[in-house]
Amino acid sequence: MALQNIGASNSDDAFYRYKMPKMITKIEGRGNGIKTNIVNMVDIAKALARPASYTTKYFGCELGAQSKFDEKTGVSLVNGAHDTAKLAGLLENFIKKYVQCYGCGNPETEIIITKTQMLTLKCAACGYVSDVDMRDKLTTFILKNPPEQKKGAKDKKAMRRAEKERLKEGEAADEEQKKLKKETKKKGATSTKDGASKATTTAAKKKAGGGSDEERSTSPVGSQNGDANADNGDDDVQWQTDTSLEAAQQRIQEQLSSVTAEMVMLSTNEPDQEKKSEKANKELTNGSAKQVDKNGAGQNGSPANSYNKLLVEIKSNLSKRSNPTQLQTCLGSLTGSPQEVMTALFEALFEGVGKGFSKEVGKKKNFLAAAVKGEDSQMLLLHAVEAFCAKCSPDAVKEVALVLKVLYDGDLMEEETIIKWYEKGSVGGKSSQVFKNVKPFVEWLQSAESESEEE
Repeated sequence: MALQNIGASNSDDAFYRYKMPKMITKIEGRGNGIKTNIVNMVDIAKALARPASYTTKYFGCELGAQSKFDEKTGVSLVNGAHDTAKLAGLLENFIKKYVQCYGCGNPETEIIITKTQMLTLKCAACGYVSDVDMRDKLTTFILKNPPEQKKGAKDKKAMRRAEKERLKEGEAADEEQKKLKKETKKKGATSTKDGASKATTTAAKKKAGGGSDEERSTSPVGSQNGDANADNGDDDVQWQTDTSLEAAQQRIQEQLSSVTAEMVMLSTNEPDQEKKSEKANKELTNGSAKQVDKNGAGQNGSPANSYNKLLVEIKSNLSKRSNPTQLQTCLGSLTGSPQEVMTALFEALFEGVGKGFSKEVGKKKNFLAAAVKGEDSQMLLLHAVEAFCAKCSPDAVKEVALVLKVLYDGDLMEEETIIKWYEKGSVGGKSSQVFKNVKPFVEWLQSAESESEEE
């Protein structure tokens, strides 16, 4: 099958990689029933990444004739006798309007129908979004027969969340297996000579008599497999473990010496320590906005001095026109809590910004990306936005929802982190105006997340 370059402007380029088959037509019938059959319309439409019904309908609209494309047989018919060259010229016009990017001319585009029922072409090469002329008759047909859309950003985020959950479950399963292996090793290492002799006599009795009736009834696989398990030496395997705090302490006292037991006893208090540390971190983040007031003064003077030093250092680094990589190195060398560093960075980047706050965040989001690594830093950034809004002008506070939208679209924020921050802040009642402005955006996130879960 002969191939040609897509687009008349690229016809002389021998190395152009986007190609389509040359059109083949066949005139069928006679008299009033004469029709033109585009034999390879399916192959042409496949090369253009457009439904064959679109090109067939376009021919009918331009020629003022009836046209029909049969989805089952793949036959494309246009009433009347038409030359191949004439239809090929109409196909070139279709490519210019509905296939090629209006910016770079690349045919690797996708038709998108907006909320206002307008057609646009999104280019995968340069990212340019072209507006299609809605005065064309074919646009009405496309709105009634929309193309299949590719997976959007929401589906990708849902897939990333599912992948994270799957990895967490796998890590938890690996940790459980490691703990079981360690417990088995500790039992063998700390068993006494009497216990060893007792175990050998018990094993000998089991080999001779096949095990007692009580042991057979309590085996995990039933009494029928009791003799087989005894011969294989699996009677000492503990299939279920009591994980309560009292049972853990009892096992520690039985298996380890007094000194080692005291060391392990500390690990049983880890949940309480984690709760305390989590409470301390919560108090630190909740009080970050209170550490610096509108005039830059702290509660007792010394926190404000340290914060002002951080602010001066970050400003001096930004004044040297450093790139995000150099800024990341600078942030790692600063002294101060992570929340203070994030708050100072945000204030240094957007100090004095009022109207147009969201646009400035979009321009400098690469510098924020250098400081945001993981969910914890995302929460720190949200608290920094909150603290900045407490000091900035009312015009900037009005755009706080747009700022979060920019951070969300730039993959600097996840839905769960934003919703979690909003729920804590709105319940606490602090910075009520900020959370009042953010409420519509959070409700949109929650509705989008529920829709993706239902799908």
